[in-house]
Amino acid sequence: MMLVTVLIPCFNEKKTIAKVVDRINDLKDLNLEIIIIDDNSNDGTRDLLNDKIKENVSRIIFNNKNYGKGYCIRKGIEASNGDAILIQDADLEYDPSDYPKLIKPLESGVADVVYGSRFLGGDEKRVLYFWHTLGNKLLTIFSNMFTNLNLTDMEVGYKLFRSDILKDINLVENRFGIEPEVTAKISKKKIRIFEVGISYYGRKYEDGKKITWKDGISALRCIIKYNLFN
Repeated sequence: MMLVTVLIPCFNEKKTIAKVVDRINDLKDLNLEIIIIDDNSNDGTRDLLNDKIKENVSRIIFNNKNYGKGYCIRKGIEASNGDAILIQDADLEYDPSDYPKLIKPLESGVADVVYGSRFLGGDEKRVLYFWHTLGNKLLTIFSNMFTNLNLTDMEVGYKLFRSDILKDINLVENRFGIEPEVTAKISKKKIRIFEVGISYYGRKYEDGKKITWKDGISALRCIIKYNLFN
């Protein structure tokens, strides 16, 4: 059975990180390696990781300062042992019960990379911000214009890669710009990319959502930079 490394970048997620790990460990039919990368949390998350969670995961990496999601993913890739690598946010916006759906195209040999999509039909989604949704769709369209892919959700948190492919890519973005960066760089390889519909339980900002309009501007910069100049 294919070993899938689950990377969980984590910053100030004391309320949700234990639930995320529990839900992943409930997937008894899958062969999973769980790596948490804590990005210098200061809300008690680190104490929780050291006290109650460390026995339930494969490894925890502690950053000595707050670098960002992209940096955490790079550290996790370096530490991974799986045949495939899956990115899981620590905030419960994405449901680990969707893992089999993501893994199936890769394990069956028809895909090399699988993106989840919040905009493909068939799965439950929390109704939230109109402008946030519109911004995601516009960024995806703009990215597709450069990559010539027909993705519906470039910014999605759920991305699954064959590990050899991901480890062969030189990723440099430290924050949320890693989403358009990795999309641009895989589009230049001769690989098979699939999308599957996923459920989505989005958070409000008062619940701890971290991405802002500034990250949208950064995504535009990354789309141009990594498609035209890298």
